[in-house]
Amino acid sequence: MRGWMMVWAALALSASPLAAQETRVAPDDHVPPPASLEQMDWLVGQWTGTGIGGAPAMESWLPPSGDTMVGTFVQETAEGGIHFTEHLYLMEEEGTLVLRLKHFNADLTGWEEKDGMLTFHLIAVENCAAYFRSLTLSCDGDNGLLAAVRMKSAGDEVNELLFRFERMGPHDSE
Repeated sequence: MRGWMMVWAALALSASPLAAQETRVAPDDHVPPPASLEQMDWLVGQWTGTGIGGAPAMESWLPPSGDTMVGTFVQETAEGGIHFTEHLYLMEEEGTLVLRLKHFNADLTGWEEKDGMLTFHLIAVENCAAYFRSLTLSCDGDNGLLAAVRMKSAGDEVNELLFRFERMGPHDSE
């Protein structure tokens, strides 16, 4: 499993980083701002675009169920198969938002340990954008979504991996 994570990280870091940084970081003692899932209604829907190495990628977000929005991400291979997927939970916790995710290989074996997951704490929420520690979800033009992830290479070099999506079909947030 760790081998796949290293391959994914190497692939991710081979993507050309954007000159202007899209992700944000905050000190360890940063207190997340008040936020709710209502501020994220723009994210609901299906999105398609490009991911690692320009290969197709898709992301979907369901409307909230209680205090959680469930999302999925699919990174395809250049040949059109599944490279890996993510299962995402955008959750209201203690008056703010937290994003949690788990990675899976094409055969559904997990990258993280059985009960492990990646957790991204909110830094700021704005109209049509949420900035989590090292991960950003924001509107990209009239009908687009930008997902940016800050990643550290084997050394101390930090790069951003960008995913650009367009909305598939109609969206009704009411």
